[in-house]
Amino acid sequence: MAGGVWGRGRDGPVGSLTLTALAEGIRASQGQPVGPSSTGPQTDPQELGPEPEPYIQTLTPAFEAQPGNEVVAPTAGSEIYSPHNAQEPAPERPYQASQYSWEEGTLADLALYTAACLEEAGYAGTQATALTLSSALEARGQRLEDQVHGLVRGLLAQVPSLAEGRPRRAALRVLSALALEHAQDVVCALLPSSLPPDRAASELWRSLSRNQRVNGQVLVQLLWALKGVAAPESEALAATRALGEMLAVSGCVGATRGFYPHLLLALVTQLHELAQGAHSPDSPKVWEPSHRGPPHSHASCTVEALKALLTGDGGRMVVTCMEQAGGWRRLVGAHTHLEGVLLLASAMVAHADHHLRGLFADLLPRLRSANNPQRLTAMAFFTGLLQSQSTARLLREEVILERLRTWQGDPEPTVRWLGLLGLGNLAMNRGKIRHVNMLLPVLLRALGEGDVRLVGAALGALRRLLLQPGAPVRLLSSELRPRLPPLLDDARDSVRASAVGLLGTLVRRGQRGLRLGLRGPLRKLVLQSLVPLLLRLHDSSQDAAESSEWTLARCDQALRWGLLEEMVTVAHYDSPEALSRVCHRLVQRYPSHVQYFLSQTQGYLRSPQDTLRRAATVLIGFLVYHTRPKGISQDLLDSLFQDLGQLQGDPESAVSSAAHVSAQQVALLARAQVQTHSPNLFRFIRRHHSYPPRPHPLYDDSPFLRRSLAGRWSCLEPH
Repeated sequence: MAGGVWGRGRDGPVGSLTLTALAEGIRASQGQPVGPSSTGPQTDPQELGPEPEPYIQTLTPAFEAQPGNEVVAPTAGSEIYSPHNAQEPAPERPYQASQYSWEEGTLADLALYTAACLEEAGYAGTQATALTLSSALEARGQRLEDQVHGLVRGLLAQVPSLAEGRPRRAALRVLSALALEHAQDVVCALLPSSLPPDRAASELWRSLSRNQRVNGQVLVQLLWALKGVAAPESEALAATRALGEMLAVSGCVGATRGFYPHLLLALVTQLHELAQGAHSPDSPKVWEPSHRGPPHSHASCTVEALKALLTGDGGRMVVTCMEQAGGWRRLVGAHTHLEGVLLLASAMVAHADHHLRGLFADLLPRLRSANNPQRLTAMAFFTGLLQSQSTARLLREEVILERLRTWQGDPEPTVRWLGLLGLGNLAMNRGKIRHVNMLLPVLLRALGEGDVRLVGAALGALRRLLLQPGAPVRLLSSELRPRLPPLLDDARDSVRASAVGLLGTLVRRGQRGLRLGLRGPLRKLVLQSLVPLLLRLHDSSQDAAESSEWTLARCDQALRWGLLEEMVTVAHYDSPEALSRVCHRLVQRYPSHVQYFLSQTQGYLRSPQDTLRRAATVLIGFLVYHTRPKGISQDLLDSLFQDLGQLQGDPESAVSSAAHVSAQQVALLARAQVQTHSPNLFRFIRRHHSYPPRPHPLYDDSPFLRRSLAGRWSCLEPH
């Protein structure tokens, strides 16, 4: 481009006085008074240095267009215009030529020419450039917005062809000068080029981000474009991509001071809308065949913008926690977005608490928004932020509780689920235990919900309530006794695991009363749940099996059974010998409950899980073997014998073989009980003739996979 405006073919440098002369010439051509503009920036002549030579101030009224749409510097034969003779009437010919220039010349040429001036004008030249551009745009007599759009389009077309270094930097300073006065128009002009991604547009966004004088204004305009209700969907997506470009520049996040929470919530809400398919992410309509490669996911761009916003503000640990917990993946999921919001809120409570108050204040009006994604996202954030005691104190406890209780009456299960999670987070804070009379009825009622999320949230909230000092263990034991045992056998894996864990927590908190031998509701609940816990050691769900092992260990510690080693062996190696010792201890400790234990175990003989059917069969065999005659009713023995006989035809060979052994034990016990009811003569004979003891049941090794400790801790098996 030698010889053009970006080369060194000009007679001399172009300074701010030249730009001022150009502006005054434009105003004079319109018949306006010449002088400093009342609206434009003022330039002190002393700051501009010595006045250039007269030939430097020479301007051509019309730009000479060269091939390739290149603009050249003014020629030596042009008319001379000086600020000293600005009051004189303008000659007719220059005025006509100037008018012709503004009407026929392109705005892209004007942008390039002004950028050439900026190349050597410095800071003072920047001020003069803003005045020049404003005057030039007004001279067209058209809407200012349209003229700014034309200038930005010109820069988009010309910047990629400019050489790196001062020429390109000078052109980018033109954009900053425009944005300083017309940020909204510049943003509106650049947004159409941001979707699909445009390399030149990305460079212009980054240049605006680096300018500390304009980046805050541009970010505010992008925020309004992102959250505008009347804005088209494509504009919101383009604003998201532009935000990602700007926030990725180091130091730009500092310009968000004052609206950081607003921007954060807008980006997270945008992810919710994308997850619901409202914006049809990755739509082929926005990706033209001329572009190479697949389109970038709109959701991924929003996530990157969110990461840049958090990282630039010192929240790198928040980003790391989200990555480790799979929070970003959940945020973009259609059914897991709110879980991602909850993880983000938890991470911010732990590592970015300086924004919590602002977030909490911005959330409150959104909780009643008519926009469903905005309202649900705000509810999830509100729920997560209740984990912070300082944030929860911003509202009175009664107000928060009443709001969460109101959510329980919402017909949408998601709202009720968030309300239960909020109650659980509120229960974590010290001092909230006095509201147990308000919390407990809501949580207990949720245990009967059909939605797995609601039941899981209620169980989690009850567990957190138990962990608080002064938790009402006896009251909870009484209330949970009729409600908890059915959940131990729930068809949903997560519900079973959570219910078993809640029982373990309850035993742990009430172990003092259990050790004293108090026959309260907790002791009855433990004995009522003992058989399900033993059988759930073989649950197909790993979480339920491990939770059962943990709860049995708490029961062993509280009731002093001395069976911890045996229970661990049964859990991980399915050892019949260890199970036999467990049954022997239970029969000795609770002889009056043996019949109840057998009745409970009988129900598992029809389980769809092969592991549970076999475990129940073996448990019946050992309980019957260690039971003395007269300890079980004949009706129960007959029923057990019949069910075990049916299991001998089970398609699973391990179940059928175990049923054969257990049926023999039931038959031997039934015969022994008949002998105890025989007439006196037979009892006299029995005293003098010892009958052989019942043989110990022998079961084959279980063919099912055992939960070894190596597998539990993801260790490699020795070769």
